[in-house]
Amino acid sequence: MDVENPCVIMGQDKSREFLHSGSSKDKFKFFFKATLLQQVDELLQNIDKLLGYANDLVGDLEKSIEPIVIEIRELQGKIKSMEHIEELSEKVKELRKKLAWSWVYDVGKQLQERREKVEKLQEKVHACEARIKKYTKIVEDLRDIFLKKKTDSDSLVERSLGLQKVKNDLQQGLSMATKERLQFEEEYNRKMGKIEMMVKQLNMLREQVRDVQDQHLKDSQAEECEMEEVVKCMEEQRDTANSSLMRLSDEENDLSEIISTRMKEIKEIGAEIEANVGRYKEISSDIHDLQQHQTNKVTAFGGDKVLKLLCIIERHHHRFRRSPIGPIGAHVNLINGDAWSVAVENAVGRLLNCFIVTDHKDCRLLKECAREARYSHLPIIIYDFSRTRLNIPDHMLPHTQHPTVLSVLHSENPIVMNVLVDMGSAERQVLVKDYETGKEVAFGQRIPNLKEVYTKEGYKMFSRGSGQTVLPPNKMARGGRLSSSYGDQIHGLERDASHLEELILQSRQKKRSLEIDVHNVQDKLQNIKRTRLNVERDIMSKNLVIQELKNSRAAEASSLSAPSVNELNEEISKVQSEMQEKKLLLEKLVDRMNVSAEKVKSLKASFEKLCESAKGISDSMGEVTNELSTIEKQLHSAELEKNQCEKVLNETLLPTIKESEEQCCMLEKQREEYYEKASFICPESEVEALGGCMETPEQLSAQLNRLKRRVLHETENSSDSIEELRMICEKKEKKILKKRQTFEDFRQKLNACKEALNLRHKKFQRNATLLKRQLTWQFNGHLGKKGISGNIKVSYEEKTLSIEVKMPQDASSTAVRDTRGLSGGERSFSTLCFALALHEMIEAPFRAMDEFDVFMDAVSRKISLDTLVDFALSQGSQWIFITPHDISMVKQDDRIKKQQMAAPRS
Repeated sequence: MDVENPCVIMGQDKSREFLHSGSSKDKFKFFFKATLLQQVDELLQNIDKLLGYANDLVGDLEKSIEPIVIEIRELQGKIKSMEHIEELSEKVKELRKKLAWSWVYDVGKQLQERREKVEKLQEKVHACEARIKKYTKIVEDLRDIFLKKKTDSDSLVERSLGLQKVKNDLQQGLSMATKERLQFEEEYNRKMGKIEMMVKQLNMLREQVRDVQDQHLKDSQAEECEMEEVVKCMEEQRDTANSSLMRLSDEENDLSEIISTRMKEIKEIGAEIEANVGRYKEISSDIHDLQQHQTNKVTAFGGDKVLKLLCIIERHHHRFRRSPIGPIGAHVNLINGDAWSVAVENAVGRLLNCFIVTDHKDCRLLKECAREARYSHLPIIIYDFSRTRLNIPDHMLPHTQHPTVLSVLHSENPIVMNVLVDMGSAERQVLVKDYETGKEVAFGQRIPNLKEVYTKEGYKMFSRGSGQTVLPPNKMARGGRLSSSYGDQIHGLERDASHLEELILQSRQKKRSLEIDVHNVQDKLQNIKRTRLNVERDIMSKNLVIQELKNSRAAEASSLSAPSVNELNEEISKVQSEMQEKKLLLEKLVDRMNVSAEKVKSLKASFEKLCESAKGISDSMGEVTNELSTIEKQLHSAELEKNQCEKVLNETLLPTIKESEEQCCMLEKQREEYYEKASFICPESEVEALGGCMETPEQLSAQLNRLKRRVLHETENSSDSIEELRMICEKKEKKILKKRQTFEDFRQKLNACKEALNLRHKKFQRNATLLKRQLTWQFNGHLGKKGISGNIKVSYEEKTLSIEVKMPQDASSTAVRDTRGLSGGERSFSTLCFALALHEMIEAPFRAMDEFDVFMDAVSRKISLDTLVDFALSQGSQWIFITPHDISMVKQDDRIKKQQMAAPRS
């Protein structure tokens, strides 16, 4: 019986100490000791310490034989080194054999490669000859097509000139027909006005008839002489008005002709102003460009975009294999002044904006830089930078006294000059002073190696077969970009711009004055028209008055019985007949107007149809011109390809084949010499048995030298023989073999003990976890007998134990975490439940509890005593309960014995 276990003998002091302790660590110690976990844990720790000590002892024993082990390792290393030296010696012999035959194989391989190269070159020769025949046929076909297209172009030009003449005639006829129609319309309006006036006159006459009839009844007879004087005076006034009307009509016609002339002059001056303004804008733009070129010559060959591109190229120069060269125009200068600047611009101007790179990779990189600089359609030429300056033989140059494009250009960079020769054929482009000299050189002399002739004005002349072509200067070409004196050009352009500005100002002033004159003449014409209409009205009114007076006088001469209106009726009839005639004339005039309108419409339709035909011919001419240019480019490209193929064939392929055949003969002799030497060293079958010769002679020589140096070095370091080293090593291994076996047995036993200890630790931890759960369940079960619930939390890592108790009368539903917060009876009962839970977890034959209920009330004491008695009866072990209180309430049983002592005071 373990009397140190507090659950075996629990006295009043131990109970009070546990009840009044608020520390979770003290409670854990009580639990740890009562469940014997503390004793088991101490035993396991002591065993672990003993195993550590034993492990250290075995380690010291193993270290005692470490020097001998090191010596054995050193001996084994020396033995391996000696064996390695023997292997190296064998390898040296094998490498010598392989090296001898590798020279034979290497020369044979070179011979085979040379023969294959000769075969490939022969194939290239055949392919090159086929390409030469192909391009020769293409050149002949293109020349035929070019001649046909040239004939078509000439016929289209003739048709265009004929259509232009017909167009001018139609335009003149249309203008005259339109003018005639306008005259008919004006005459129609004038006749309509007269007919309206006649209608008014007829109405007035009818009113006069009625007035005469009425007046005859009212008025008396007037004096005849007075009537005659009045009529004579009115006739004189009418004649004066007629002369004024004639004069006003003549002035109106003169003013209309003046207005028409002035309007035509204004239109011509306006067209002249527009042409001069357009020319002035072009000159201003050229001045701005030249000023920019004067500041930086590079801008002449691409503008501001090329400056941005050069900055980007400078930033990425490390990515290029070779830095690009360009633009070409910035690297080229004219020799002996600027006389040939326009001719050179027309000849090689398309190359001056180009950049030169050395391969396709740099070309792609340069295109990326151009996209970054927003320089679209950048012209790029790929050329080999390693080529030196081309030396052109005299027989390949045109034999003429006139300069060539190449002779008037200078560049410090040989690559630029090579590109001008290879890509622009600058050495075959001849420069002449004037048009007639150019025709003589291009078409008259038939100079060999001559490609094109350019005049100072920019005319291009060339002949292909029997066809002769003269092209005007390229309007889009910007002459003078290679000029060195921009100041003179700018001064000349500024002078032209100033002259144009004065012309524009004078033309505008003249146009303004003409417009003012036209306005004044139009005002004067309107005044004259108004005056003429007033005079016509006055004449008509006077005629009416005169007629009225004559009628009155005739009426007076007739009988006075009734007024005579025969003259008025005759006048009315006359006016009606005149109106009928005017209407007939008006109908004829309308027919003539309709005929004129139909004529204008027909002329317009013919003119539009002719314009469409001229436009079609113009488009056809443009297409034919483009086709001529395309055919010319294709012809030039085909000739270049043909010349290039001939050049490759004669300068590259045939000499290379000859050289390769000579090398094949040399290699054949060299192979025979190497074969004799190798056969003397060893037969070829022996080398094949060793695996053959896969390496080159250089690699085998390097390996052989390395092995020789290594064998020599290791032989110098080793003085003992390999047999002696092996005997010493065997003696030392026998010496430590038994000790190693003994130490190995010790190590195995220690490992078995460690494994057993680890297993015990795992079981201990598992039992501790199970005991913790069992304690909580049994503690809560004992509390439930009184209607109380609780929980016990045990932490083996922190070595703490906490008790939580929840009373049934507590409405807050919160648990008491500290037993000192309970009443004395509740704390004593909780302690009893905790002790009973521990009792169920341990085994002991005798158990004693001394005055365990002194701090309980009567109810708690009864419940606790009944609980203890029931627990003791169910457990079967012997219990001793000592209490100062009455024990009559304890139930009776055969296994329960009560012993009551008398009070000491009695």
